[in-house]
Amino acid sequence: MLKKIVLCLALIVPLTANGAKKNIKEEPIVHLTDEQIYEELKKLALVFETARDKFVEEADERKMLEGAMNGMLSALDPHSSYLSKEDFKEFTDKSQGEFGGLGIQITSDKGAIRVISPIDDTPASKAGIQAGDYITHIDGEQVFDMTLNQAVKKMKGKPGSKVKLTVLHSGEEPKEITLKRAIIKVKSVKFSEKSDNAATDDEKLAKIGYVRISDFGATTTKELHNALKELEKKKVVGYVLDLRNNPGGYLTAAIDVSNAFLDGGEIVSTRGKEKTDIERMFAKPGDMVNGKPVVVLINHGSASASEIVAGALQDNGRGIVMGSQSFGKGSVQQQKPLGDGSAIHITIARYYTPSGKSIQNEGITPDVEVLQSKLETLEKKESLFTEATFKNSLKNDVSKKKDKTDKKDSKKSDKSDDEEDFLNLTDEEKDARDYQLQRALDMVRALSKVGKKNLEKVDTKSETKADDKDDKKTEVKKESKSETKKDNKKTDSKKTSDTKKDSKKK
Repeated sequence: MLKKIVLCLALIVPLTANGAKKNIKEEPIVHLTDEQIYEELKKLALVFETARDKFVEEADERKMLEGAMNGMLSALDPHSSYLSKEDFKEFTDKSQGEFGGLGIQITSDKGAIRVISPIDDTPASKAGIQAGDYITHIDGEQVFDMTLNQAVKKMKGKPGSKVKLTVLHSGEEPKEITLKRAIIKVKSVKFSEKSDNAATDDEKLAKIGYVRISDFGATTTKELHNALKELEKKKVVGYVLDLRNNPGGYLTAAIDVSNAFLDGGEIVSTRGKEKTDIERMFAKPGDMVNGKPVVVLINHGSASASEIVAGALQDNGRGIVMGSQSFGKGSVQQQKPLGDGSAIHITIARYYTPSGKSIQNEGITPDVEVLQSKLETLEKKESLFTEATFKNSLKNDVSKKKDKTDKKDSKKSDKSDDEEDFLNLTDEEKDARDYQLQRALDMVRALSKVGKKNLEKVDTKSETKADDKDDKKTEVKKESKSETKKDNKKTDSKKTSDTKKDSKKK
């Protein structure tokens, strides 16, 4: 019991520190002179020599130096770090879409390890690990004050081998989860078409394009373009772009994804240390989905590149953002190779949305907040008491509605939602339980119908105007004909009068 209390206090302290930090006025940085820097470096060398010579066990010099470099960079922010040869190779492999491990994106949070998000269809996501969870132990070893790279290394291993994590979910007791490591092959884009079950029998079932992007890697752009081309062939009426639990990735991939839905305008800007160090990225002409309505789904696990896409579509008025507040990672990292296979992973700039808002520590606020919920039906689809229940009520002579006695869904499962295994459900059953997705689909349906009606109004107005023009032309022609007849009559009368005069003269 005492162990649990200590563990909870250890987690509360960093969170409280984060909240208090906002109220404390930061002291201005006092820069060292070249002489002072040289003296501090001499001190660092002295610390190294003393530790190597006096430590009770045989010291690993490489480990000590790498730890010093990593500590130097991690003192800047949670995302800067030193990458050894092995770390840099793993980072590159991961970015290319295939790597070994658990399939989980993590960050350091004041000594603790926090989950940004699990990657779809990986051991971590299948085990139920969620965005915002804290990992407190790896194979029984505490992670507090462990570097991010050290934590990542401990979770990686030979595919098929097992690792035990102690995970703390908000409001719950810590629990141990055993996961089996696997080769993580990330296919970043999945897509399908969702039927509009709300359509009447007289209407052709409308299709909604569903595009899920799990991360922004080297192949994301190509995969997305293929997905949109296929869905456009199906003549979908709109799109749901699902970026939930997407931890980010390449900036170029985020720009390409935004560009696929935009016909122009700014996508994102990056601003570095200097005031003049500003770079703006703009969309090229050519909306791949031809202006169809787009709803972007985000949640607390949507970070970095995901927030760039959501912000770009939101600020350009191109899509409605739904879900919950995003993660708030608005910083740009770059890898600086050191020439021997190792590298520095360092933060070089901040991301800003087209409206000039910084994503850092704020995230993207959805246009429509929809928190993930469990849906409970409180009303039956059809009432027991309607006009149709009256004896001898008149029948609808044009309705194609089937007889009520034909009930396909008469059999229902005796198990409750909580008792059923979510992983064994079909995709349609999973979609039905995904409250945020259902609300996004509803929004696309509404927008597509509004757009269709507006187009019909425009067409009707244009036709009416054309008819009015034709009517006016006809009236003008009639008037001109009548005037011609009058002129002809006048001419004829003049001719007859002239003839009479001529006859009198004769």
